[in-house]
Amino acid sequence: MKRFFGLLLAALISVLPHIYANAKTESFIHAFDTVLPASEVLFGKDCDAVLLMEQSTGEVLYENAAQTPHPIASVTKIMTLLLVCEAIDDGRLNLTDTVTVSENAAGKGGSQIYLEPGESMSLEDLLKSVVVASANDAAVALGEHLAGSESAFVEQMNEKSRALGMQTVFLNPTGLDDEGAHESTALDVAIMSRELLKHSWIENYTTIWMDTVRSGAFGLTNTNKLVRFYPGTTGLKTGFTSRAGYCVSASARRDGLHLIAVVLGAPSSDARNAAAKELLNWGFANFALYTPQTELAPSIPVRGGVKRELCVDLKNEGILLKKADLSKIREEVFLEESLSAPIEQNQSVGEVRYFAGDTLLCTHPIVSTETIIKADLGFYFRQLLCSLFF
Repeated sequence: MKRFFGLLLAALISVLPHIYANAKTESFIHAFDTVLPASEVLFGKDCDAVLLMEQSTGEVLYENAAQTPHPIASVTKIMTLLLVCEAIDDGRLNLTDTVTVSENAAGKGGSQIYLEPGESMSLEDLLKSVVVASANDAAVALGEHLAGSESAFVEQMNEKSRALGMQTVFLNPTGLDDEGAHESTALDVAIMSRELLKHSWIENYTTIWMDTVRSGAFGLTNTNKLVRFYPGTTGLKTGFTSRAGYCVSASARRDGLHLIAVVLGAPSSDARNAAAKELLNWGFANFALYTPQTELAPSIPVRGGVKRELCVDLKNEGILLKKADLSKIREEVFLEESLSAPIEQNQSVGEVRYFAGDTLLCTHPIVSTETIIKADLGFYFRQLLCSLFF
């Protein structure tokens, strides 16, 4: 018995120093604020505001008067669609829901599908009518179905606006001027457009050129002519009123690059479409999305924890580059050689730095994929017993 306790004491003495060992630490600097230069060419010179954004990163590639308030007409419906898409994705609404049209919704003028009070229509057909034909009556019917009333829905629109860091205060779900024209900015329109496009299934509707509702009895034609005439178009929404002029948030995807071109206050629909195409063409010609190729060691050693190795992962996000820099891209990995417990899941344990030549473009963190708690005396005692008797 004395010999057994002697062995036990010796084992504990040998492992205790590892419990309190300190891991080497290193400070990492993250540089996500790299600003890409805009072209010297002036796009949309006849328009009040323009902006070009890359969808996955949110990088603004070009802007002119992008934070100047301006009426946006039916481009407003991007926020209406965003709230409906969120409700569908989290199960509060379903595309197969039947919506009963109120007198308030049926009374909306402008672009419409001529809903009648008391008429029933599927949520999917109302959604399609908003996306394709910019139907004001359908937009209000969707908002009332989701929130209970138009005013309650507008409150939800403004809550979402604040949550996204937007300046816009919405007055209605349609953008109609006759109820008081709210104003937005090209930047805000791009922000909510980017958010809507995260619900990728909406492209099943935003890319429709012609369709029908009411069992084929009522035809729809997309107000966004780019859907038919610009290759790669994924949407998104047009607008026009006498106050707002011609507006559009036009999105398109080519070679893995997804761009959003916002044009506000164009003098005509042709000028609006031309400005959007100019922005998109310039973006696709000059930028690319680089997918990191970094290969990491699958794990790193852990001291003083209930596990000896920690699995790690790279937040493998795309990097927006000028096409001229694609051939210059290089990656440098900075990873801790070892760590001491405790370690939290998603804890930063290193980073990959991306350079174009000698210019640092950005960094992506390397994180832990699991939690490893600190080992205590009881853990080491159990380990010792297992080694002796099993």
